[in-house]
Amino acid sequence: MRDIIDPMVTEGTGATLTPRRWLQALAKQQRKRLLGAALFGVLAGGQTIVVVVGIAWLIEQLVVQGRSPIALWPVFALLAGSVVLRAVFQWGYETLSLEASLRIRQLARGQLLDKLSALGPVWLTGQHSGSIANQAVEHVDALEGYFARFYPQLRITLLLPLLILAVAGWLDYLVAVFLLLSAPLIPLFMALVGMGAERLNRDQFVAVSRLSAHFIDRVRGMTTLQLFGRTAAAQQDVWYATDGYRRLSMRTLRLAFLSSAVLEFFSSVAIAVVAMYVGFGLLGYIEYGPSTSLTLFSGLAVLLLAPEFFQPLRTLSQHYHDRAAALGAAESVVNILNEPSLVSPHAPMTPSSPTAIIEIDAVCVAYPGRGQVLGPIALSIQQGDVIAISGESGSGKSTLLALLAGFIAPSSGDYRRVADSHYAWLDQQPCLLHGSLLDNLRLAAPQASREEMSVALQRAGFGPLLAKLPSGLDSLIGERGMGLSGGQAQRLALARVYLSKAPLVLLDEPTASLDQETEQAVMAALLELAQEGRTLVIATHHPEVIAAAQRHFAFAHGQLVEVAT
Repeated sequence: MRDIIDPMVTEGTGATLTPRRWLQALAKQQRKRLLGAALFGVLAGGQTIVVVVGIAWLIEQLVVQGRSPIALWPVFALLAGSVVLRAVFQWGYETLSLEASLRIRQLARGQLLDKLSALGPVWLTGQHSGSIANQAVEHVDALEGYFARFYPQLRITLLLPLLILAVAGWLDYLVAVFLLLSAPLIPLFMALVGMGAERLNRDQFVAVSRLSAHFIDRVRGMTTLQLFGRTAAAQQDVWYATDGYRRLSMRTLRLAFLSSAVLEFFSSVAIAVVAMYVGFGLLGYIEYGPSTSLTLFSGLAVLLLAPEFFQPLRTLSQHYHDRAAALGAAESVVNILNEPSLVSPHAPMTPSSPTAIIEIDAVCVAYPGRGQVLGPIALSIQQGDVIAISGESGSGKSTLLALLAGFIAPSSGDYRRVADSHYAWLDQQPCLLHGSLLDNLRLAAPQASREEMSVALQRAGFGPLLAKLPSGLDSLIGERGMGLSGGQAQRLALARVYLSKAPLVLLDEPTASLDQETEQAVMAALLELAQEGRTLVIATHHPEVIAAAQRHFAFAHGQLVEVAT
């Protein structure tokens, strides 16, 4: 359901996903609810016509014909019923449109998250988390007004004025001609104003994404800024950035008010023309066409219908900025959806060797815009291996680990992996979340008991620190392990590896930036994993780690060569 339009499919034909196509595709998923909402809106407008015409007829009967209000009670009852029906239809319109909008936003957010998963951690490392979070939350929520208000109202605006025009033409065809001539001017000028509003909304969403990233960067670097005495300058930068966003928001609002002013001007002129025609016609100054047969009923009815003719356009104008906001938000989301996926969506082939976990043969890896960065290489990883991979910085160690983990797909060659295998990942900067130790451990084993977590921490060498913490497993740490040293963070991440029970453990420079004592403790804990029969693949340049491995591969001149141990 989520993959309505796959950008990777459209790339082959030279077409790309555009904001408008994406919004149309999302609307198709809730077509019945959106059309139902529009139908209820038209029915509510129809009841308004009944009420307006009924009031005009009642006034004529009471004033001109002199009839008693008691004799007209059936008409009063009919009008009261129409008011109740209008409220019911309006409720149906609101309910269906809001439900459709909610489901569409859930669908859009799911598509975006699925795409981020397909792009993988390698792509995400080059993005700013604040900007991505803003797109997943704020930009998707910006679609609410488009689907809940503008999309159904656009259908109502196409149908309801035609219905009012037909009733007005039945009463007096000259009034229908006046309304028909004035109607095209309003969408024309609204479109001209809307072009600028769409561009400004697009710039506004780009600005707010940059502002989110800018603010988070300054908060994360607060320690460094304080050390160099740059906090005041950073505060001034944030102020300038927010002031620029404020100015852009005010420009957007000015255009929104301008579109409303254009609509009100032309609709007021048209209503004034109708009022003048009715007034002069009733006074006998106009003796052309149906004006000679104007009565209080027909004149009052068309005069009351004229504002209702423009009311759908007024409502559409009020929600026109929702369309511009949705297009601006959709553009930033579509830019991500159009990114070529790095993670292969296809299941890998089964290794030819029964003891092999992963086999790669003549594999190359290429990044969009960078070309080939790895390969061709060949490697077979057997169950229980402890493999060290070394090489200069930038030689391809991290890329190879990402390939083994499935974070990126090979651009060519064969990649074979046991279908039901899973792995644990540990790098030099483990991902630790703001929360308790227990919360971070549950990422690897949600069903693990507190006793199992304590044992895993003891095995990882975190036990002495755990015993000193007054809250134990409930002790809080900050984002990225704030409050822990580098070695303590590594040991906490290692405890997650113990809890995961994964047969394959991939480690990217796990002992980097650690002192010798901590490095030895971490390596001893890792070798315990190997004794349990787990397979370890370690990217490292430390001789001690290489010496502890059973097999050693090194990158030399772009080739992966096994070195005798």
